[in-house]
Amino acid sequence: MKRPPSRPKLDDTARIRHMLDAARRALELVRGKPIAELPPEDETALALARLLEILGEAARQVTPTTRLRHPTIAWRDIADTRNRIIHEYFDVDLEIIAAIVAHDLPDLIPALEVVLHELLERNP
Repeated sequence: MKRPPSRPKLDDTARIRHMLDAARRALELVRGKPIAELPPEDETALALARLLEILGEAARQVTPTTRLRHPTIAWRDIADTRNRIIHEYFDVDLEIIAAIVAHDLPDLIPALEVVLHELLERNP
C-alpha cells in the first residue's frame, strides 16, 4: 500500500476543533440508544469507537503549553483511551465507551470550548 503525501502539521486550534467535533458527534450518535447493549460490530458502536480514537489522537497532539494551561482536562486519559481502543480493538468494552460518552463528554465539551476561545483570542 502506497503512503499518501505528508500533510501539514495542525495547530492546537485545529486539534481542539477536532476534539469538539468528535465529542459532539458522539453525543448526537448515542441520543436515545442503549450503547452498552449493542454488539461490538454494530455501526453505532464502531462509529463511537472511531470518534473516541479521533478525540484521543487530537488530544495527544495538543502542545504541552496548551495542556499545562488547562490542567483540568484529562489529556493523558483521553489519549490513553484512544490507545486502548486502537491497540486492543478485540477487547473494546462498550459499557466503558457508553460511560465515557454519558459521563465524560458532556463535561469535556464546555472545557474544550474554553480552550478554543482562549486560543482564538491569542491567535486571531
